[in-house]
Amino acid sequence: MSEKEVFQWTKFYPELANKLLRYKNNRQGLLILLEEVFKKIDMRFPFRIEEERLEDICPFSIFGCFNKHITDEKRIRILSLLAQELEISEEVPTSFEGVPILDPRNAWFFGDIKKRTEDIPNLWEMFEVAIAYADNPKENTKKDFITYYDKVIQQPYVKWKLSIGLYWIRPETYLNLDGCNREFLIKNNKDLMFWQYDLKNEFKTVPNALVYLNIVDCLKRAFSQNRIPYHDFSHLSHEAWKRNNINEIKESCDEYGENLRESETRYWIYAPGENSCKWEEFYDEGIMGIGWEELGDLRQYTTRESMRMKMKALWDSNKSYTNASLATWQFMHDMQIGDIIYVKKGVSALIGRGVVESDYIFDEARQDYKYIRRVKWTHKGNWEHPGRAVMKTLTDISSYVDYREKIEVMMTQTEEGFEEIEEQEIEYDSYLEEDFLSEVYMNAQQYETLVGLLKYKKNLILQGAPGVGKTFAAKRLAYSIMGTKDTSRVMMVQFHQSYSYEDFIMGYHPTQDGFELMQGPFYQFCKRAQDDSERDYFFIIDEINRGNLSKIFGELLMLIEKDKRGDKLRLLYANELFSVPSNVHIIGMMNTADRSLAMIDYALRRRFAFYELEPAFDSEGFNKVREEVGHPKFSVLVDTIKALNQDIGKDEALGTGFRIGHSYLCTDDPITDEWIEAVIKYELLPLIHEYWFDDSTQVEKWQIRLSDILND
Repeated sequence: MSEKEVFQWTKFYPELANKLLRYKNNRQGLLILLEEVFKKIDMRFPFRIEEERLEDICPFSIFGCFNKHITDEKRIRILSLLAQELEISEEVPTSFEGVPILDPRNAWFFGDIKKRTEDIPNLWEMFEVAIAYADNPKENTKKDFITYYDKVIQQPYVKWKLSIGLYWIRPETYLNLDGCNREFLIKNNKDLMFWQYDLKNEFKTVPNALVYLNIVDCLKRAFSQNRIPYHDFSHLSHEAWKRNNINEIKESCDEYGENLRESETRYWIYAPGENSCKWEEFYDEGIMGIGWEELGDLRQYTTRESMRMKMKALWDSNKSYTNASLATWQFMHDMQIGDIIYVKKGVSALIGRGVVESDYIFDEARQDYKYIRRVKWTHKGNWEHPGRAVMKTLTDISSYVDYREKIEVMMTQTEEGFEEIEEQEIEYDSYLEEDFLSEVYMNAQQYETLVGLLKYKKNLILQGAPGVGKTFAAKRLAYSIMGTKDTSRVMMVQFHQSYSYEDFIMGYHPTQDGFELMQGPFYQFCKRAQDDSERDYFFIIDEINRGNLSKIFGELLMLIEKDKRGDKLRLLYANELFSVPSNVHIIGMMNTADRSLAMIDYALRRRFAFYELEPAFDSEGFNKVREEVGHPKFSVLVDTIKALNQDIGKDEALGTGFRIGHSYLCTDDPITDEWIEAVIKYELLPLIHEYWFDDSTQVEKWQIRLSDILND
């Protein structure tokens, strides 16, 4: 391949940048154009959230959508359509040597555009002044470049990526400072005597504009004086890529304190057949493969659930195939070129390591294991695997930083693993909207409001007086949305004043041998939901306002927000990146009659939708029950409580939040005189004494009225 062919992209990319700049003030038109491009080539449109097209876009992110871990074939298809739509005269490149790529999960240069309204406009200004300075390097254009460079590198999701974006749009002018280039420059710093900087120290953080431009100028002088065997930035980047295995580079930390390698590469534990029986074959052929080929080409399945149901239909309807469907789905969709594969044998041995080199392939010519990816195997041997980890056919261990770093560095010192047992499918009863309405005293409109709030906000609080059925309603709301009484996808805890982060998320707890790091219920629940991303999960918190939300959720308080779902933060007690999956819904209950509580934390109010449940004595459902009971004293009791609630609501010291709920009168037991007497004497009268402890007149009044029911 000629040099012209190798670096063909360096002519095309700058012209593409010029064409995009024309859309600076017509970004909606640009988004529509891009959506049509991806539609024509039958690829998923990348600039959307929950199937909704973004409201705004930046030019660097457009470059990021094809400069990420995708095949050259897909990249060429995208660029060919862009060249056609934007009337680009330069030939579409067919090779991309020296082009830095981004992780597909981190290819945008911006975050929440509703909260950070200036981020995208700043990126457009940066884009424009960078082109202006490259094409016309004068003092005024340099000044503008410095201004916006120093502003933009402070924005979330930019940092080191800015130099990558600048290099894309003007590779002759700007130096790419991705991890590979930084490591290369640091290693060669002593040999290149012209450097005025200690690069190892300079690259601990993103350099400011002046330092960046000075480094660029130093290199350009070296190019012109033939001090180094590279004559431009493209050659340097290509050489750095060839000389460095980016997966072995310990790169600088980004704004979240994460190693860049962690955000760019996924790590997997993989079993090549039963007892690794296919290892020698896969190693020799430079591939990895998984079974279940009776499913046919995996590209026909649009959801993981459809895969799972097909497995049940093909083989054993009594098995869940949760893990099997997860493996096939992740192998097809989640695994990316550049990911690291660790090969296991049994439950305690590691026998190989490799780097993924291709997208998913369905090889019909193979007799078995027809789902394959090409892999460059880098290691072959026998090592003990460290620590304990879930060991399925394919397991994503990217977030378990300590664990996979031990594998990467040592491949020694392990505990015995454990054998995974395929769980049996449990058949749960169906539960639909009509079931909810028959059990919970609400109408269809109220139900639709509840469902809408929960789906919109992800987090919902049911508040109300004692006995309005908050817990009962919460569980059945979850069942109705799932369509089944699947208790495995519903978890309930109760908050109290001493409840802590260590109880809820993760913390050290005393054992016979000292202290052990234990995972809390919310951590475990999120992990389960993450492995079953196509189905809804519901975490229910009783007495949510009794706990200190900031203390209990800790760093995860931000992650429960709808627009932060899927974002990762490092946990307090573990070197692990953790996120709250989008399929987890949180339902809290709050008793409005609890005098012991202070004002509700603003953090709680901002992250939850609130819905008031009221006593439902006048609802259609309760009136039906009242008629079916047919007990005269029961009917009188209902009317008396309704009158009592009116007095409670009018009392300035109490109010509607203290009204008595219908749950006091809901029972599966027969309604008898004895049952009514017990409710009055041991539930209602003590409550009245508590409410009006300083008003004997009200206590006496309602004590007489309730007692009269018993005497009739």
